[in-house]
Amino acid sequence: MVIDLHTHTNFSDGTDTPTELINKALAAGIKVIGLTDHDSTGGWQEATAALRPGIALVPGAEISCQTTDGISVHILGLLFDSSNTELMNTLEKTRENRHGRMEKIIARINQAGIDISMKDVLEQLSDGATLGRPHLADALVKKGVVASRDEAFAQMLHNNSKYYVAHYSPTPEAAIKLIKAAGGVSVIAHPMASHRGRTISLETFGSLIEAGLDGIEVDHRDHSPDEKAQLIALARQANLVMTGASDYHGNGKLNQLGEYTTEPAQWERLESTANARRVLAI
Repeated sequence: MVIDLHTHTNFSDGTDTPTELINKALAAGIKVIGLTDHDSTGGWQEATAALRPGIALVPGAEISCQTTDGISVHILGLLFDSSNTELMNTLEKTRENRHGRMEKIIARINQAGIDISMKDVLEQLSDGATLGRPHLADALVKKGVVASRDEAFAQMLHNNSKYYVAHYSPTPEAAIKLIKAAGGVSVIAHPMASHRGRTISLETFGSLIEAGLDGIEVDHRDHSPDEKAQLIALARQANLVMTGASDYHGNGKLNQLGEYTTEPAQWERLESTANARRVLAI
């Protein structure tokens, strides 16, 4: 059984609609697909309507978090109750803050003599989508400033860039507690993807585990073999579920659906931790 628990659509910074994602996952032989748009559950309804026999949907969201010392951390919340007011309000607050952050990043880029506007960026945004740096990257590509999303991030939009601006985010511990209170399960996404910026140390996982962390995304294209080995050791020591996922975004990123997957036994253990059965299938 092929299980991919981390993907994105045009309801955040992916390029496929939820319907296209489901169709591509079916074609790729994926049996269980996690929809985890950034700070958004907006694509759930369309993805559910697009389901066909042979594939099951794991509704979720990738929650943007920040540690108290300013390190960006992403927590996958899966199988949570989307009627939970506190969690949904936190996601909405995070989404709203992204607009103010984007304006500040654009201002810094303009100061460097590069002509780009908020209008240019918003033209890359699908209706109802969560605004993010990939949309700015797409605008920079359209303007001819860079050749691709990857080049935009490598040269201008990484976390250590002079253009970088932080935005409101809950701490990962707070996000985990919100997910758990909403009956879901929590997995830390690509925790050692150091090329994206600073990462938390293995020693700091203690507070996440104490908050209720359920799993670690071990298999991910941004992890080296050594980093993967360290995460496996940590997961075993702390009795955490180990997942793997593509972090698929569609066009503009190399990630392919199903390139990294979760073992069925690990998925069964993770799903059983939620307080209700929320996997969707027909």
